[in-house]
Amino acid sequence: MDPEQLRHQVREKYRAVAAAPEDHFRYPVGRESAQGLGYPPEWLERIPAEVVDRFVGVGNPFDVARPEPGQRVLDLGCGCGMDVFVASILVGETGSAVGLDMTEEMIHRGRLAAKDWSPRNVSFEIGNIEELPFDDRAFDLVLSNGVLNLVPDKDRAFREIARVLRPGGRFAAADLLVVDTIPDELLASKDAWST
Repeated sequence: MDPEQLRHQVREKYRAVAAAPEDHFRYPVGRESAQGLGYPPEWLERIPAEVVDRFVGVGNPFDVARPEPGQRVLDLGCGCGMDVFVASILVGETGSAVGLDMTEEMIHRGRLAAKDWSPRNVSFEIGNIEELPFDDRAFDLVLSNGVLNLVPDKDRAFREIARVLRPGGRFAAADLLVVDTIPDELLASKDAWST
């Protein structure tokens, strides 16, 4: 399957979430999903509701690795940024949290929410995980929450993650893993790749 077709299909799915998170999707969306994945209520109450309502994730990467105050965190495929805002809370004013997503509508929502956010340590970038628009060794922690399974060139994505991590930096992922052979007809399905 053509990688650009796959990216287009993924963007279409998440444009729909950005526009109408209350619609019915084949995957969990919103506050109830975040609570079910173990995000503490005190985090969710601090984050703008329009961000939490559009949360789409498969786990809680902060159960794997929590950033420390003052660290620089990158969230890959951040959507409108719930994990970016959580990281912002945890790193505090001396740290920073950056979200990267290829869906402009999601990034737009995150940027709007960040305008009134304190501390002022949150930013969002449009981009592709296979070509990260960041300097080498720029981050202490890189997060992924249900995103790497959507990336066509996983080897290239992992090389990029390694490139932007500082020496001794950490990568924390909550994602879907394939433990069996995937039938060819499922591999050829754009819908299956983008769900």
